[in-house]
Amino acid sequence: MLKGVPAVISPELLKILAEMGHGDELVIADAHFPSHTFGKRVTHADALSSTDMLKAVLKLIEPDQYVKNPVVMMEPVPGDSADPGLLADCRAALGKDADRIEFIERFAFYERAKEAFAVVVSGETRVYGNIILKKGVTPVCD
Repeated sequence: MLKGVPAVISPELLKILAEMGHGDELVIADAHFPSHTFGKRVTHADALSSTDMLKAVLKLIEPDQYVKNPVVMMEPVPGDSADPGLLADCRAALGKDADRIEFIERFAFYERAKEAFAVVVSGETRVYGNIILKKGVTPVCD
């Protein structure tokens, strides 16, 4: 048993996070996302929302402090809308980094997801619940 690791982080995801270097990106996908189409490495956290998974991951890694927007979300297609609570939940999970979210067009998001280090499939059922997190330098604790 490891101390300080959120219980919702599986051993497989813990390994993925440990293998990522600064600047690598993690996609936290909603249940609708074509994860196995775009993901190089795919793991599941089906019981969690994407924002709860983001909150758990952020207990272990830092968003990249050297880029303006270390968090990217999929912009709704014109005529669609995202659940208003989704963005609020994402901002709450990000805390001090809540204003560092960039929104990009759906197909641009897919292209970026292809280059991500890994994809975590959440159980998020709210549409547009897809998040890309760029890993920063995690301070070493004594």
